[in-house]
Amino acid sequence: MKYLAYIAAGYAALVAAAFFMADSLTFYPRRDLVATPSERGLEWVDVSFKAGDGTSLHGWFVPGTGRGTLLFCHGNAGNISHRLDSLEIFHRLGLSVFIFDYRGYGKSEGKPTEAGVYSDAEGAWRYLTEERGVRPEEIVIFGRSLGGAVAAWAAERYRPAGAILESTFTSLAEAGKRHFFFLPVGLIVGDSFNTLGRIGNINCPVLLASSPDDEIVPGGHGRILYEAAREPRQFLPLRGDHNWGFLYTGKAYIEGLDAFLSGIFGDRQGENEVK
Repeated sequence: MKYLAYIAAGYAALVAAAFFMADSLTFYPRRDLVATPSERGLEWVDVSFKAGDGTSLHGWFVPGTGRGTLLFCHGNAGNISHRLDSLEIFHRLGLSVFIFDYRGYGKSEGKPTEAGVYSDAEGAWRYLTEERGVRPEEIVIFGRSLGGAVAAWAAERYRPAGAILESTFTSLAEAGKRHFFFLPVGLIVGDSFNTLGRIGNINCPVLLASSPDDEIVPGGHGRILYEAAREPRQFLPLRGDHNWGFLYTGKAYIEGLDAFLSGIFGDRQGENEVK
């Protein structure tokens, strides 16, 4: 019985530690920027702006060729310098892209929390609409992985032209159960990053993309989100793992994005031919 008591006490301590370290287990920021869009031959503007709560943030604005503007919410690891493949793809699709780092990532100040990254997305939206004068009907919000939950928050709050959620979980708790099955994840993270709870309130065209081979966020999450989304909605099947599935999917991925954007912006593709 004594050993059982020790085991129970140890498990309780583990759960308590996980509760207090929840943000550290959710966010994996990198401070150093390892590259810039110049390495892909892209013009870009270095941007300093404020989150909704005043935190100083950093991002890049990559001009496109007139199709529309994409607000890019990246995942929970790395920083904007690790997303050059996506920047190049979206540029080829004729889009301007504003990609920003959440607080604590790259050159952005502060420490990431759920409320904090939502405030960061608010500041990014305000930068586009107020400082750059981009109309909401010209903005598509994109989010990959945890960034999809951030994008869903922004798409519910504002009224963009469209929203793209790629490799996104239904909720942090449901995603966490796969990796921390030995912990009461729902108790630890509560209702955090509840994409499923928001997606039915998004009043714009939505594209869901996921892969059955995703080792981090089960592909079924994307299907569940698709079924919960309002019309008009589309589903783009990916293949490959969580981080590189969009590249493994290749031409089908680009064509799927192009078709979705054409449904929003018509046949405007800017000067770049999509191949």
